[in-house]
Amino acid sequence: MKTLIIAEKPDMGRTIAAVMEPRATNRRTHLEGERFIVTWAIGHLVGLAEPDDYDPKYKKWQDADLPIIPDNFKLSPNPRTKDQLKVIGELARKCERIVNACDAGREGQLIFHLIRRHLKLSQPVDRLWISDLTPETIRRGFQQLASDEKYAPLTRAAQARSEADWLIGMNASRAFTIRHRTLLSVGRVQTPVLALLYDRYKEIEAFQSETYYRIEAQFHQKTVKYKGIWQGERLTDGAKAQALAEKVKGKKGRISRYDIVESKEYPYRLHDLTLLQREANGRYGFPAKKTLDVAQALYEKHKVITYPRTSSNYVTEETVPVMAKALDMLRGTEYAELAVGADRSKVHKGNKAVCNPSKVEDHHAILPTPKKPGSLNADEKKIYDLIVRRFLSHYYGPAVYRNHTVLTEVEEETFRTRVKQLLDPGWKVTQGQADNEESKKSRGKAKKNGDEEEEDEQLLIDGEFTVDAEAPVLCKGAKAEEKATQPPKAFTEGTLLKAMESAGKSMEDEELRETMRDSGLGTPATRAATIERLKQVGYIVAVGKKLEVEPKGIAAIELIRGAGVKLLASPVMTGQWERRLVQIARDEASHETFIDKVKQFAKLIVEKVREQAPAPAGTFQEQERGNGRQGARKGTTRPAAGRAAKGATDAAKGTAASKGAGSSRAAAAAGKAIRSAAANGKGAADSQGSTTGLKVLGRCPQPGCSGAIVEGKRGYGCSQFKEGCRFVIWKEQHGKKISLAMLQSLLQKRQTSLLTFTNERGAAVKGRLQLELPYNGELRLVTADS
Repeated sequence: MKTLIIAEKPDMGRTIAAVMEPRATNRRTHLEGERFIVTWAIGHLVGLAEPDDYDPKYKKWQDADLPIIPDNFKLSPNPRTKDQLKVIGELARKCERIVNACDAGREGQLIFHLIRRHLKLSQPVDRLWISDLTPETIRRGFQQLASDEKYAPLTRAAQARSEADWLIGMNASRAFTIRHRTLLSVGRVQTPVLALLYDRYKEIEAFQSETYYRIEAQFHQKTVKYKGIWQGERLTDGAKAQALAEKVKGKKGRISRYDIVESKEYPYRLHDLTLLQREANGRYGFPAKKTLDVAQALYEKHKVITYPRTSSNYVTEETVPVMAKALDMLRGTEYAELAVGADRSKVHKGNKAVCNPSKVEDHHAILPTPKKPGSLNADEKKIYDLIVRRFLSHYYGPAVYRNHTVLTEVEEETFRTRVKQLLDPGWKVTQGQADNEESKKSRGKAKKNGDEEEEDEQLLIDGEFTVDAEAPVLCKGAKAEEKATQPPKAFTEGTLLKAMESAGKSMEDEELRETMRDSGLGTPATRAATIERLKQVGYIVAVGKKLEVEPKGIAAIELIRGAGVKLLASPVMTGQWERRLVQIARDEASHETFIDKVKQFAKLIVEKVREQAPAPAGTFQEQERGNGRQGARKGTTRPAAGRAAKGATDAAKGTAASKGAGSSRAAAAAGKAIRSAAANGKGAADSQGSTTGLKVLGRCPQPGCSGAIVEGKRGYGCSQFKEGCRFVIWKEQHGKKISLAMLQSLLQKRQTSLLTFTNERGAAVKGRLQLELPYNGELRLVTADS
């Protein structure tokens, strides 16, 4: 009899068949050869059953039926893929052995064993455990097949994770939804992630900006010109700052200290999935899910990268020779020059920055495979390029810098100059022009603990720099620049992924912190899905690159914390669970004991929520959504403010409206402007766009619109948003807060007066903000030199 190979997806199955049974007959749902029949799942063919599969009464959500705690978890086929499940069952009856060829990891183990359990497959099972889909790796994997029993602890850990998520998700979501009469989604990972966004939102909302002054002086010494920043206590008095600038202007000074220190910068770690997602978000604005989808296509369809859903930044000793083959392949591509210049001796088994088997669990870091890329689309090229350049960087030496620190004294005032001189670019030659420009931008500012006074003086240069510590200096000029402290930045998907990855750093429990250090909130494979889930349930919205919390998300966190189950919104619970799951996977802890404790926690949640006062009316009122998440969002009612008694949350206070792309962004803001004024007791606009009780700031400049511009919390919008006008001017643009005077100038003259901005290199430039029609939601910055 033959052996049945079950892959996780069709492309993977066909790839395996092409290697193991190149003459196999294609039967559409499977491929059949002389020794093997290769078929596939299509993701999760089987899942844990819904509550109403246990009892029809659970179709109706009722408090009396909670908690729902199954004695034994039932399984339910995915109705969309039940035909493929039937095929696997029929094929299995024809085979005497089975090979589990699903993804090598906890989730792949779960996918296979849910199928096996549902179909009651009794044949012995071998496990294929590989990290890429190249022919050589597949052949080697089949030569090294191990009994699936070896992975039984991992299977139990996967089962425990799935059942625990079901118990908490089903019971907590139903409990909060029933109590507060609005659909509220609660989950072990998604709720702590939402709490990260909520806490950042509250920090930004509470932030009070302070004005301070920075004094910059220009110095000349022989043929050398350099700038310095005044060193001292923060100056908040403008007159004092101006006087200090006048005091040193035109005066002679001396260099009181001149230090030169060389430093080296080594290549960044090889990519795991989270690092790749963060880089793609920062560089190209890709959402985490898009990066994962593109990387998966490069792995499954094109077979030009290794397994992408990895949490490791290192490789094993067996992978080093394969890396050498990939380097040889790159000699015949657009990366030929970099591949030829690579020093092979730098990547070896003793280089712990690359080869560190102790830090590789299921899969090694993401690498290019020895397969030469064929036709890739634009997005695939971008992700492949990031992976290849990171790979190549480890075949080059460190970047070497000479760091100059100059302290200049004039009239007993000290100014500091910091220059970072590039001596040898080393690995940075592999990164391309875009990355070098970004490095200059990022290293032009050296903030410490968010202190804007530290965004001072470090200048990255390629040429020579030197001063004579013994020679006099002339202060040719000095100026006092007005600055303002800035609030914490809103999360982007890239920075949120980093926060999810390092959520355990704030934990006091050392053992938990160590567990979370390696796992964080979610796994690399699930973090993108968690962010997408928060969007889908209406908790957060993407505003350009920023992620903002919606009224529903704010209320959800306040209700959860107010119910006395703060653990649900804390990474501590995820840390505790992940630690136990790791122990189960290592056969060091009991799956049954773990699930018993989760059941107790689910019961506690239900009891706590029952004691909570229902949320006040209006807590969850939010903007209606158009068709699809990219559709225009029409404003309805602003959520109520004020805290309810005893454990109930206040209705989400003054939250931001969505600012989606283009016209949908403007429509949301216009609705927000009206609702914001109404919530603050300033009156409201009626359905015809009336501005009764609102201060009219000007007429809407949009052609054909007769509406008025009124002020909201985050923008100035048109009163006729319900009639379809998309016009809004956001209060913060290009690093400036749009004042009422600037607004009047924009509405009347279509531009502001001349203002000072900071360019990408950190230098001050003069420019104006211009309002161009047709208006797309953003003002245009026109600098004096553009």
